[in-house]
Formats: sequence, structure tokens, C-alpha cells
Amino acid sequence: MPEMSLSRREFLALLAAAAASGVPLGSRRVLAQTADAADVLYGLPAFGNVGLLHFTDTHAQLLPVWFREPDVNLGVGPAAGRPPHLVGDAALKEYGLERGTRMAHALTCLDFAAAARVYGRVGGFAHLATLVERLRAERPGALLLDGGDNWQGSATSLWTQGQDMVDASRLLGIDAMTGHWEFTYGAARVREVVGRDLAGRTAFLAQNIRTADFDDPVFEPALVRTVNGVRVAVIGQAFPYTPVANPRRFVAEWTFGIHEERLQSLVDDLRSRQRAALVVLLSHNGMDVDLKLASRVRGIDAILGGHTHDAVPQPVVVSNAGGRTLVTNAGCSGKFLAVLDCEVRGGALAGWRYRLLPVFANLLPSHAAMQAQIDRSRAPHRARLDEPLATSEALLYRRGNFNGSWDQLIVDAILAVQDVQIAFSPGFRWGTSLLPGETITRESLMNQLAITYPAATVTEMSGATIKSVLEDVADNLFHPDPYYQQGGDMVRVGGLTYTCAPGASMGARIRDLRVGGAPLDAARVYKVGGWASVADDVQGRPIWDVVETWLRSRRRVPPSDPYQPRVLGVEGNPGISGRVS
Repeated sequence: MPEMSLSRREFLALLAAAAASGVPLGSRRVLAQTADAADVLYGLPAFGNVGLLHFTDTHAQLLPVWFREPDVNLGVGPAAGRPPHLVGDAALKEYGLERGTRMAHALTCLDFAAAARVYGRVGGFAHLATLVERLRAERPGALLLDGGDNWQGSATSLWTQGQDMVDASRLLGIDAMTGHWEFTYGAARVREVVGRDLAGRTAFLAQNIRTADFDDPVFEPALVRTVNGVRVAVIGQAFPYTPVANPRRFVAEWTFGIHEERLQSLVDDLRSRQRAALVVLLSHNGMDVDLKLASRVRGIDAILGGHTHDAVPQPVVVSNAGGRTLVTNAGCSGKFLAVLDCEVRGGALAGWRYRLLPVFANLLPSHAAMQAQIDRSRAPHRARLDEPLATSEALLYRRGNFNGSWDQLIVDAILAVQDVQIAFSPGFRWGTSLLPGETITRESLMNQLAITYPAATVTEMSGATIKSVLEDVADNLFHPDPYYQQGGDMVRVGGLTYTCAPGASMGARIRDLRVGGAPLDAARVYKVGGWASVADDVQGRPIWDVVETWLRSRRRVPPSDPYQPRVLGVEGNPGISGRVS
């Protein structure tokens, strides 16, 4: 593998060229430069003899979307101040980007609404297909890899059990994928898709999923292909904490986990017996987990990661006992396509080039066949999707460690409609954005709520239990050992305020809890509303009915600052852009 200093220089040079395709927001020439911008951004010369194209965490977004990157993405312990935990100006400084450019808009939350109106929507499978086709034509034999969370996250994916995404993905020509939210359709549905729709087309890979009874593999652990004379192995790593983060009943007969020893044995076998010269892990662990894994498992050349939705434009190079491993993460919502070009010589990786390409819909023409497929899949549902519910006067977004304006809207609706004192909403990372003045349609609302366990609940909880819930979620997010981080951001709260100390120990992070301004009473019972419980036999109206009821009663949603707890011990942390206390 080449020296890091050389790779960084080459990376910054390429990124500078890409940044040149975005001009300052005030320029009148932006729209006139579309063709030039596309050539600069996507004119990516091929390098080496193996091309890998990677996207992840699409969350069922077939159409171009707005997606605001987080303003709070805290790293704790050794991860503090290191990628992927850099936001705003800190991220621009790290990657040598100028504020106000197209790439700055793609990678940060800065000036989001204004920049979005200039640079347009991102993603969409018809535009992604055009980019994939272009890059494949320049890279014969290039493999297209999907990191999972493809089939879930929209109204149409929920209503079709992911079939709309499966059909579009087949047309896109994905070579291999792994999974996480796919499993929330249930094991039987996943087996049906893998055995019927993907068979002979897309390898569904998961070295870490086994049967609970006999410990047999459920899916193929790896795909081995010869690309331009090079033996390439792609190993699948599904989300290891699926039965914890989502209802266990969906995968009751399967076990998950990280399984370092099994992974090491598989890598060794691929290298020795199957003569793989390039070994890649297609991971849905989350980037912090992948960074730790890369330091402990030998023989993996690159980890193409997902789950945490981190848009990281430069790989982190991790040293281990066998050499070094590139660790990447390719964002979410169809917003990015990563390109890893490899030069493999003498049975080993000799050089590489990496680019994280934003998929700007106004720079890439719509792929005719893909657009026709999308139109067919959406046609039966169009009236339901387009139904207006209200107008938002503010920017609506979800992503961030503690809250987002979409999440604030959801907890406000739960408080009002469910008539509760406290509202909880899960810290899901998926969900698209909406610009000020846009209509909240059923489709845009379902982009935040479309899950297979949507029951809205009302529960009586003691103050002690409420604190315990918040402590558990905070430990999941801020535990210094990444292997104890099980995905998602902090639970969003309504009717409740608190202080958080991310660097404190388990049980001591959540402090000064208050309800209506009064201290939370550990012995008192409170009425709490929520949704997306992972428990069995939970009953309740779907959360989208609750929020729709609230929106229809208002018709206009005025601006409001999403509640942010007071956060201790994070002064100067580059994982914060803006107010958190």
C-alpha cells in the first residue's frame, strides 16, 4: 500500500478540482455552469486494475432528495476530534475545502437551505444509475457494492415490503450487498427476496449471521470474483446488533455479532486457499466499530462501511499486525457514490485512489430505463404519496446526536395528540430534509416514520425508569469502546429537559432532569408517549396517524428551535457546529 502522505496529497488535489465545480453561493453563473461542473466533478480518470463502486444506507429513497448533514456528531475517548466526528467548518478544514462550494454543501450542514436552493437535490436511483453506468464504462469489471439499509425508509418500500427497491436494485446491477433494516421485514421475506429476486444477480453476504440452533451460516459469507485477472474477495458483515436495535422476533432463529475470530479465519482462507489478492469487507458495523475492527483483524485491504451515515471523503488508514487497512464510510440516502480504484500487483494492493462523489441530480441526466422502473413502481401509490398535510415554515431535518427539527415535530405531535407529559422518539439516523416553505406531504412524513413496528404507545413510567432509559441510550451512543455502541443517536424527548455529560461513566451521563421546569421525581409515575418499541405484542395506532392528526389540525408549522440538552465537557470539540447548550 502506498505511503499515506502521497495518498493525502493526491486526495487533496482531486478534491480541490472537485471543489472548483462549486462556485460561491452568490454567483449568478452557477446554473450556467452545470455541464462544466459535471465534467469536473465526475470526470474521474480510472486508476489501477480493479474498480470498486460503493453506496450504502439508501433507506429506500428512489427519488432525488434534500439531506442535511449533522451539526452534532460527537466523538468520545480516542474518537474525539477524528473522522468521522468532524462537522461544519472543522470538516472543511480537515479536507481542504472552501465554504460555499458544491463539495462543502455536500459534506456539511453549513448554510444548508440557501446552498440547497443553488445546488439542487441529491441522489435518486435514476441519477445514480447514470453515474454508475459512466464509471463502469471507464472501469471494465468494476464491482458495485451496496452496504445495506436499502429496502426500508419510505412509504412505497413499506407498502411493497421493499419490492420497489429490490426491483430498482436489480436494474442498477448490484454485485453484492449486506443488510440491517432489511431484516425488519422478517426472516421469511428476506429469504424470499434473496432466493427469488437476487439469485444469480446479487450476492447477499453476511459472514456474521448464523442459525441459533446449529450455528450454520444463513447467507454466503463472501463473494470471490476475478476482475481483470485479479482475484477479488468481498466479505459481508451485516449489522451485528440487529436483534437489539430492532425487534428480536423478526430474526428469532438467527444470531448476529461481530465475530472477529471467524472473520480472521475467513480472511486467511480467502488469502491462502482461494488465492484472493484483494480482500474487502462490505460492512454495516458503523465507522467507529470498523476502525477498531481494522486494528485487530489482519489481511483486509479495505472496509467499505455503512450504518452510521457518515460522509467521509478520505479513507482512514489503520495499522494492524498484518499491515494496513483503509476504512471508509459513504454517507446515506443515495447522496454519494464512493469509488475505490486499486492497483493490485504481485498478489497485493500496491496503490489506490479514492473519491466520494456526491450524486447531484441536476448534474446527472436521468437514466431512462431506471426512471421508467421508478415511475411504474410509484404509479399505484401516487395519490396517497402526494396528499398535502401541512406547510413547514422552517427547515426540517433529522440528523444529529441529540435532536433535529423533524424529531421535534414528532415529539410535539405525540405530546399533543397522545395527551402525555413526556414524549420519546427514537434517534433514527435515516430521514430526508425539507426546505422552508415546502409542503409536508404524506410521502415526506413517511420518509421519517416508515417502519414495520410503528405502534404509538402510552406508558406509565417512574422517574427512575425514565432516567435509566436515557442512561442506556447515552451509553449506547457514547461508550468509549465502539464494540458497545449499537447504533442510533440519543432518544429525542419532549416535555423533558436534561443535561448530558458524554465523557462520564455509565449511569452518570444524564443529570438535572426536569419536567415542566420541576425536577424529575424518581418515585413519581409519569405518562409517557413513544413509538417503535422493540417489545413483543405492542398495540397502538401507527405513529404516522398520530403525526398526521397533529399536522392537519395546524396546516402550517412555524419555525421552532429543536430542543438541545445542555452538554458538558465538549468545549472545542470539532464534532459540534452551533449551539448545544
